[in-house]
Amino acid sequence: MSPALENLQTRLGYTFQRSELLELAVTHPSLVNENPAVKESNQRLEFLGDAVLQLILSEEIYRLYPQEREGKLTQNRKKLVEGRFTAQLAREIDLAPCLRVQTAATELAESSSALEDAFEAVVAAIFLDAGFAECRRVVLALYGDIKQRLASVLPADNPKGRLQERVQPQHGNTALRYEVVNITGQAHAREFEITLYLKDRAIASGRGSSKQRAEEAAARTALENWPPADLV
Repeated sequence: MSPALENLQTRLGYTFQRSELLELAVTHPSLVNENPAVKESNQRLEFLGDAVLQLILSEEIYRLYPQEREGKLTQNRKKLVEGRFTAQLAREIDLAPCLRVQTAATELAESSSALEDAFEAVVAAIFLDAGFAECRRVVLALYGDIKQRLASVLPADNPKGRLQERVQPQHGNTALRYEVVNITGQAHAREFEITLYLKDRAIASGRGSSKQRAEEAAARTALENWPPADLV
C-alpha cells in the first residue's frame, strides 16, 4: 500500500484488512480507460456506498429527530448525501491526492464529481471489509455533529439552473446545449463526457458517472470561468 493510502487510513480512523478494497475505491474510471492492466474502477463500489451511506444517515437522523415527520427526515438526509456535501467530506480527509486517475488528466482528482464518487466508494470498501457496525462508526465520526452539519448546509446546489439564469437575459432560454461527446467503460461502470455549448460555441466540458453528473460538472466549470472570453 502506498504511503498516501497509509495516511488516508489514519485520517479515516480505520485500517483495512483487505487493502485491495481501498485501492479499488480510489481508482477513477479514467485510469481503466487508459491502462488495460487496470480491470475495474470504483464505480461499482460507489453504487454500493451510496446505499450504505443512505442507510447509516437515515438511521441516525431518525434517532436524532424523533418528532419530525417523514418528509422533513427525507430533506435532512438529502442534504447530507448530496454530491457537493460528500465532496466536501472528501476534501476534509484530503482524498484527492490518493485518487488514481488518467496520467494526462490529473486535474480530475480535484473535481467534485470524482471526489464524491470516491467518498462513496470508500464507504463501501469499509462496509465490505468490516461490516455495517464498523462502517457506521467511521462514517458518523467523519460527519461529526449531524445537527451542526445540517445547520451549516447551504441551499441545494443547482449549477445548471444558475448558469441558465446567467445566460437567459442576453441569450434566451434555448441558448445552452449539453452534448454527450464520449462514453467510456463497461455497461455497469460508464463514464460520460459532456461538452457544453452556448449557441454554437463550446464553453466548457464535464465528466461524471451519469449524464446528469457530467452536465452538472460542465455547468460548474462554465460558472467558475464566467464569462467566456469574447462573449457577445
